[in-house]
Amino acid sequence: MSSAASVSTKMPWYEDDRFWEAVDYILSSPKRPVVEEAAQVAKLLGIAPGASVLDLCCGPGRYSVELAKMGYQVKGVDRTRPYLDKARDLAATYNASVEFVEDDMRHFVRPAAFDAALSLFTSFGYFEDPEDDRRVLRNLCASLRPGGRLAVDVTGKETLARIYTPRDWMEFADGALLLFDREVEPGWNTVWNRWLFLKGSDKFEFKFTHRIYSSDSLARELTAAGFAVDGIYGGLDGSPYNREAKRLVAVAAKP
Repeated sequence: MSSAASVSTKMPWYEDDRFWEAVDYILSSPKRPVVEEAAQVAKLLGIAPGASVLDLCCGPGRYSVELAKMGYQVKGVDRTRPYLDKARDLAATYNASVEFVEDDMRHFVRPAAFDAALSLFTSFGYFEDPEDDRRVLRNLCASLRPGGRLAVDVTGKETLARIYTPRDWMEFADGALLLFDREVEPGWNTVWNRWLFLKGSDKFEFKFTHRIYSSDSLARELTAAGFAVDGIYGGLDGSPYNREAKRLVAVAAKP
């Protein structure tokens, strides 16, 4: 990081590695039950032992490595090189065999290469053009073998409406602070975000939007991309998508 001046992103927010450095504080939190959630998503998708799994937008690789430790053949894909460096170090620490690939999720496709695919932690809905989201889903469908299954994990519109707060903040063990300012745009299809990341004398500001999917709209997009939707859940544990749901998890299969 550089000096104390506040910096706003000029490039698309998802191409700014400083933003992902801030997000890594959340992704790498020891409070995230990665071991438990990796087992849950494997069970939810019914992944057979030794199956080939795509972890799209794998970030620093914690789920990829955990799935590899469980015996799956895992390929992790992300556009952020520092994340992939951390992921490879993590895999080496556990002697886990994972292939990590640097690529944009709008472009990555491996025809009929995988038995299962994951899109976790609201890694879907980044792009201003909805057609980019659709391209991602089509690529996922093309990358699965017939009968292959996909799990998409996002914050659902219904859940966001229940828990929405315009401002929030997080403090981390090293004293870094992440301040959140958000506003749902009219129509409740997009949320506008302003994040302020403070670490020592460094200060970075990020402004971005994220598309909000309801259970119905996500199911429609999956169907249009060629999937058959198997179920809508409130978490990776397969809990119901009801007023108590913390997440929106859609499970779909390639016919």
